[in-house]
Amino acid sequence: MHGTGSGTWIEIDGSTGEGGGQILRSALVIAALTGRPLRIWDIRARRRRPGLAAQHLTAVRAVAALCGARVEGDRLGSTELVFVPRHAPRPGTWTFDVGTARPGGSAGAAGLVLQTVALPLAFADAPSHVEVVGGTHVPLSPPADFLETVWAPWLSRIGLHVAPYLLAYGFYPTGGGRIAADIAPPTGPEPLVAEDPGRLLEVEVRALAAELPAHIPARMAGRARTLLAPLGVPIRERPARVRAASPGAFCYVHLHFEHAEAGFVALGAPGVPSERVAEQAVAEALSHTESRAALDRHMADQILLPLAFAPGPSRFSTSMATLHLETQAWLLEASGLARVRIGRGAPVTVEVEPQLGPDVGRRLR
Repeated sequence: MHGTGSGTWIEIDGSTGEGGGQILRSALVIAALTGRPLRIWDIRARRRRPGLAAQHLTAVRAVAALCGARVEGDRLGSTELVFVPRHAPRPGTWTFDVGTARPGGSAGAAGLVLQTVALPLAFADAPSHVEVVGGTHVPLSPPADFLETVWAPWLSRIGLHVAPYLLAYGFYPTGGGRIAADIAPPTGPEPLVAEDPGRLLEVEVRALAAELPAHIPARMAGRARTLLAPLGVPIRERPARVRAASPGAFCYVHLHFEHAEAGFVALGAPGVPSERVAEQAVAEALSHTESRAALDRHMADQILLPLAFAPGPSRFSTSMATLHLETQAWLLEASGLARVRIGRGAPVTVEVEPQLGPDVGRRLR
């Protein structure tokens, strides 16, 4: 199936929907996996500073390295990009540093770069190892904890095997964190049916602070425990102090159900009490639990792209139809990969009908 920059162009208006970096990252994955050339304009048009930031530029160059792509417009601030793959993504050992994309460094999201390169490599017929340097716990991106406890298990469930793990913490503004992943050859992707999460079995609370007093993680964990106690399930607390180049703090709540995983994070900020940080993470976790949805609102849009390459239709429930979910659905339809139907009930039911044929996974490999 994979061409060498041949085939129908993927033409994408980057201002569509949420108009952020998600469209760009997903379009890069589609181009890498299908071999189709990509042209995207108005990149991040709905952001305060449009165009490629350090994280997005790193993702572009990383995926280009995987598939030997010819790239035009790969510079900071660029709002247009041409990306022409020359070969299928090549497995191996890869390291990417978000800090090198901008003079003076960057705390750009290492997790988003990892997700972008991991998906193409997860379809390859040989193992890979990837490391990304940057911000591991920064705003508007999945923390390393989410990738480990939620994203990776859901991918494994459909036959894509990515095992992320944290090597060093990185907070805003310095970054300098490091996240890695070992990627094994696929046994899928297979369609997903996930409408009922089953019983809630356990809650894990990770409350961490870097270069800050020990009472901060203890207070976050204590407040989270108090708010989560009415759920009536075991609560595992992991308060800790860690080392990092910049001070930072976060509270992460991981919900472990019979048939599902979900995760929610809140980052500390100057002047925000530790208890308030915990309350923010717990509020999202409790809202999701009450929804009885299988996938949390973040995982829902992240699972759509791999499901578009499955040999048959998928169906799952999520707590809400976010703009990210709707934008990802639009992109899959615009690129001819899948039809996506998003319900309006509570919880929201999402149906994915791939358009590439039943043997697409084998052809990608």
